[in-house]
Amino acid sequence: MKNILKFDSDRRFKIVQFTDIHWQNGEEPDQQSADLMVQVAKAESPDLIVLTGDILSGGGCNDAADSLREIVKIVEGCGAPWAAVFGNHDDEGNADRNALMAVMQEGALSLAEPGPTDIPGVGNYVLPIQSFQENVSAALLYFIDSGSYSQTNIDGYDWIKREQIVWYLQESAKFTAEAGQPLPALAFFHIPIPEYDEVWDFHTCYGVKYENVCAPRLNTGFFAAMHEAGDVMGTFVGHEHINDFWGDLHGIRLCYGRASGYNTYGREGFPRGARVIALQEGERQFETWLHLDDGTIVREQPEHTPLQRTFTEG
Repeated sequence: MKNILKFDSDRRFKIVQFTDIHWQNGEEPDQQSADLMVQVAKAESPDLIVLTGDILSGGGCNDAADSLREIVKIVEGCGAPWAAVFGNHDDEGNADRNALMAVMQEGALSLAEPGPTDIPGVGNYVLPIQSFQENVSAALLYFIDSGSYSQTNIDGYDWIKREQIVWYLQESAKFTAEAGQPLPALAFFHIPIPEYDEVWDFHTCYGVKYENVCAPRLNTGFFAAMHEAGDVMGTFVGHEHINDFWGDLHGIRLCYGRASGYNTYGREGFPRGARVIALQEGERQFETWLHLDDGTIVREQPEHTPLQRTFTEG
């Protein structure tokens, strides 16, 4: 039977986001990543674990499917249901997205789904969170495949396609009609949308930006669709390993996760970790904090204003 997500008796629902694990073949840095995941999951006791892409460094895996099975075993051992989206590096080895999705679905606690076959990407799906007392949807979690690399001659990274946006709007409208109002929702994908640059450049943000926002060069309007639909309160991405900021743009909080993998680049003094998200049933807001590899909990990230950045980055 498929795992059902449900608010707990305190009407809370907690998610741990691991991102950019970049697992290869179980080398020593991979084992550090595994230790981090187990430690954070044990300390936070999440209701759901979400992997937001670049789970693997696919090109560095001797066998990508076997490498992913190692990750599945680790996450399953954490004891919570889990879901995932792909990043741009996952399918660079000897397994494509469909093969990797099949591996993820081997897990007894996996909620990952390939999604509709008539739209781009593998892993476009929505998971409802049920009310504690009733068997009705009280919140939604959207998972979107943000692709890999540009498929035209403009280079750069891929973008969320119009067909995916239409699918999202259809799902949102369906749940809104059932509930009589937009349900509180979160969205998870790997590559940040261009609005992550906008929120950093023109609005107060919390956290740090140590590298460029590597968004696609085209803006296909996913943010506008979320804003107009009125359900998504926050988005969560990875992709950049040494950014962890979040900021509010027109009522949607655009959040980076905290990079969790050791078998890839990082920055001295910027420890690996995870982002934790807590929803409260019936409320259109969420809490979020960082859980670092040494057990430190960061609830208040440094504030950065556009004026500060003019002087420090100019």
